[in-house]
Amino acid sequence: MSREAWVVVGVVVAVATLVGAVVLAVRVIRTRRLLGTLGVNGKLAFYGALLYTVLPVDLIPDPIYLDDMAVLTGALLYLGRLVRQRRAAKAPLPGAADAPSDPDRAHRRVP
Repeated sequence: MSREAWVVVGVVVAVATLVGAVVLAVRVIRTRRLLGTLGVNGKLAFYGALLYTVLPVDLIPDPIYLDDMAVLTGALLYLGRLVRQRRAAKAPLPGAADAPSDPDRAHRRVP
């Protein structure tokens, strides 16, 4: 391949990874809004991933955002797990005001 072709391939890869990193960053921010108050680990994962993405210190030079995408993906998976745990913890308990008093009664047909 000619030098120009390699430059075009490099630019396409750089743009594609940049778009991927931006999409992941937006998803991390949206996931953070779902959590409300975060624990220390959640805040560390959220802010650490965003700082790593923004700061120029990287494992791989910045024209290639694969390492940034990996960090953002890890943070997104972790924050998603925290969201699922938070929702499971807020599930209505038997005997609560909005929960049926008898779980079997909720599934019985009314004649």
